Amino acid sequence: MTAGKDKDQSNPSSADDKNSPARKRLVTVVHDRLDSRDLFSGARELIIAHGSDVYRLRLTSQNKLILTK
Repeated sequence: MTAGKDKDQSNPSSADDKNSPARKRLVTVVHDRLDSRDLFSGARELIIAHGSDVYRLRLTSQNKLILTK
């Protein structure tokens, strides 16, 4: 094994872990405000569970947010 492969296997944000259900990220909230860069963390889309509903929050190519149910 090369050093690069070892690094990829231990990195939780590597491509193999993107679809992992156990993937977690920390987001800092200050005075009811968070930075969308922390929320997306390099991704372009998030799934938000709200009660029994599921929403999709997407970042567009024009850097705008779209929330759909």
